[in-house]
Amino acid sequence: MPGREVLPSTLRRSPEKAQRTWAKTHDSAVETYGEGERAHRTAFASLKHEFEKVGDHWEPKGRKGPSDQQAAGGGPARRAPTAGGVDANATKDHLMTVARELDVKGRSTMTKPELVKAIQKANDRQTRQARGGR
Repeated sequence: MPGREVLPSTLRRSPEKAQRTWAKTHDSAVETYGEGERAHRTAFASLKHEFEKVGDHWEPKGRKGPSDQQAAGGGPARRAPTAGGVDANATKDHLMTVARELDVKGRSTMTKPELVKAIQKANDRQTRQARGGR
C-alpha cells in the first residue's frame, strides 16, 4: 500500500516535506520488508532525522541527525527506548522552547531528561485531542 494512503494523522497535519520523507521511505521499506510494522518504524526513523514531533504534528529540526539513542544506534537487534519524536539530542534551550510552546507546567525546574518526558506527554495529549480523543 503506498505511503500516501497510510499516512499517519500526525503527518497529515505536518509540512509537505515531512509527508514526502515518510511516504518515500515507507514505500521503499515495503519493497524491502513487506507491509507492516517494520516499514512504519523505518519510515519514522527516517523522518526523525529531519523532523521532531511538536504537539500533534511534525516540525523541521534545526539540524539533521538522530533524535535519540535508538536513532543513533538503530538496527532490529538493538532495541532502545525512543523519545517518541522528541529531539532528545537537542539542547536544553531548544527543549525549553518546545516545552513553552506546548505550555508544559513546571518546565523551568526540569532537567533535560524530564523535559523530554514532559514534551512526550504533551505531544501524546495533543495528538489524542486532534484525533478526537480525550
